[in-house]
Amino acid sequence: MTLEDIKNGKGALRADLQVIADLVAPGSRVLDVGCGDGALLAYLDAQKRVDGRGVEISQTGVNSCVAHGLSVIQGDADTDLKDYPSDAFDYVILSQTLQATHNPKRVVSEMVRIGRRAIVSFPNFGFWRVRLNLLFWGRMPVTEALGYTWYETPNIHLCTLKDFVAMCREVGVAIEKGITLAHTGHAGDIHPAGLFTNWLAEQGVYLLKRD
Repeated sequence: MTLEDIKNGKGALRADLQVIADLVAPGSRVLDVGCGDGALLAYLDAQKRVDGRGVEISQTGVNSCVAHGLSVIQGDADTDLKDYPSDAFDYVILSQTLQATHNPKRVVSEMVRIGRRAIVSFPNFGFWRVRLNLLFWGRMPVTEALGYTWYETPNIHLCTLKDFVAMCREVGVAIEKGITLAHTGHAGDIHPAGLFTNWLAEQGVYLLKRD
């Protein structure tokens, strides 16, 4: 699947990106932090006519996005979000990147300052397959959502759904909606702090705002 396929409505987004896209209102101002190859921005531009901007740390990713007509600059979520004015966007999005940041608490705080809403997705380290891997084999797990061996992974701050909810409470960020994703890609609106949710969800997607 290419960005052109997405723009033309022929390609399917990654499961968590589709959930995120469904949360974004048409015509919104959007900042996608860690936008990668620009798949989400391309979809939102084509399907929801958003005013989209992107920040990506990889120069290769930036070049690919710009080549496809997307407004993306090189930047780092840990250091560059402070340069954006408050309420500059309707949504600030961070998909599958929070666990790779050096200061997740500060990144989330900056996101809800810059945007009227923030949307975050991340792999759930409390997922039952992850727990069983550690329990029975004593090895750091490799799953579809956590696809790196421990010595190659960019993920330095792994967390569970409950950890994320607790952090949001600590920094004064309100959770408007919590959506879980199973390894099958099935999405469900289950209470994000529930015991079985933390066991069964491979990923979490959260819609946030300032408390």
